[in-house]
Amino acid sequence: MAEHCTLVRMNDWPEGYDSNRGGGYGHGSASAQPEGARVMRQVRRGPAGPSGAPPRGGVPQQPSYDNGYGDGYGAPGSYDSGYNTGQVYGGGGGRRGGGFVPNDNDPDPQLQQYRARPNYRKRFKWTAITLVTVLAAWAVGTYFWADSKLNRDVDLSQVIDRPETGEGTNYLIVGSDSRAGLSDEQKKELHTGSAEGKRTDSMMILHTGSNGPTLISLPRDSNVTIPTYKGSESGKTFPGTGRQTKLNAAYAEDGPTLLVRTVEANTGLHIDHYVEIGFAGFANIVDAVGGVEIDIPKGGMKDTKSGADFKAGKQTLNGDQALAFVRTRYALAGSDLDRTKNQQKFLSALASQTATPSTILNPFKLYPTMSAGLDTLIVDKDMSLWDLGDMFWAMKGVTGGDGKSMNMPISGNSPNGNLQWNTTKVKQLVSELKNDEKVTVSGN
Repeated sequence: MAEHCTLVRMNDWPEGYDSNRGGGYGHGSASAQPEGARVMRQVRRGPAGPSGAPPRGGVPQQPSYDNGYGDGYGAPGSYDSGYNTGQVYGGGGGRRGGGFVPNDNDPDPQLQQYRARPNYRKRFKWTAITLVTVLAAWAVGTYFWADSKLNRDVDLSQVIDRPETGEGTNYLIVGSDSRAGLSDEQKKELHTGSAEGKRTDSMMILHTGSNGPTLISLPRDSNVTIPTYKGSESGKTFPGTGRQTKLNAAYAEDGPTLLVRTVEANTGLHIDHYVEIGFAGFANIVDAVGGVEIDIPKGGMKDTKSGADFKAGKQTLNGDQALAFVRTRYALAGSDLDRTKNQQKFLSALASQTATPSTILNPFKLYPTMSAGLDTLIVDKDMSLWDLGDMFWAMKGVTGGDGKSMNMPISGNSPNGNLQWNTTKVKQLVSELKNDEKVTVSGN
C-alpha cells in the first residue's frame, strides 16, 4: 500500500486553530503575519552534497538556529541545540564552554554531582587552627600571670654544707602560723591568736620520682641539733655548738634557710625546693575550691584552742573549718603525731579536689583558686610553676596508686622531752629516697 506524505505550511491551517490560546504568532493564531518586534528564527542548512544528497557518512547536516540575539550560545549569533553531538539536556540544563551547567531543580543525580558542595574539611581545619591559637594564647597568658604572682623570697644558695643531690625531687613544705593578711575579726574567728612573727605549724618532706610520691611528716617537736649556719640577713656564720632543740625552733631563730639547713644536716637528704603557706592562704584556697570533703574519725573532734567542733562522718569543710582541723592537737590521743596524719590526709584531699578538670578547665574556678594560693605562697628563688604543678600532682597521688604517706620514724622521747628519731630507720629511709627507690621503711 502506497503511503503519501503531504507537506502543509503553517499558514495553510484553518484560521482560528487553537484560538483559545491567544492570538500570538506561532501559537495557532488566525493571522499569518509575524509580530512586529519579534525576530523569526531562520533555518539555515549547510552545503549539501552533489544533487542535494546528504554529506558523506550518511548523516544529514542538522540545521542550526539563529535566534537573532547573538547571545554566545553555539556560534556567534546562532543557537546550538546540541543534537549534533548526541547530547540530551534535561531539566533546563545548558552547555557553556564545553561544560555542564546543572539546573538546581533537576532530580538527575548525575547532574547533581556537578553542583558546588561545602568544603567541610577546610572549614574544620580553620576552626581547629583558630581554637588551638586561642587556647595557646590563653595558656601562655595564664602562665605569665601566675608566674608573676609567686613570692620567690627564699634564697637556698645561702644554705651551707649541703648534702649531694640525689635522684628525684625533694620539697620541704611548711605551714606557718603567720597571721599576715588577717584582720582582728578573722584572727578571732580562726582562733589563731595574735602572736607576733611566725612559727612553723607543720613541716613535711615530699619526694617525687619514678616509684611514686612519698610524703613524710616531720613533727615540730622532733629533737634536732642546730648546725653551723650562715645568717639569712647578716651573712655572718654562726658555728654549731651541738645545741639540741625542737625542730620548729630553727625556723623561729632564723627563718626558712636555717630550717632547710637543719633538716639537711639531721637527715643527710638534699632539699631541692621550699614551699610555705600561712593561715590566711590555706583558708582562702579551701574556700576558692568550694570546700574539701573529709571523713572525721569516729567520736568526732572538738578542740577549743583550734576551734574544731566536728561530728563523725564525711562532711565538707570550708576554709575556717579546714584550718581548725589541721591545727587540732589537744583533741587527739597521739597529740602531734596524730595531728600530722590529719594534715597529710587533708592536704591530699585538697590536692585531689584542686587538680581536677572541673577546676583546671573552668576559668571562673581556676583563677580564684590560683590567686588565693599564689598570693600567699612563699617559695625559693629557683621554683618554677612546673615545679609547683609537679608538687600538687604528687600530693594528689600520695593516697592513691604507688603513693605513700608516713611520719618520720620515732624511737621515743629524748632526755629533754622532745621526740627522738629512730636513727637506723631514718638512715635507711634517706638512702631509699636518695636513690629514688621504693620506700620500705614504716613510720609512726
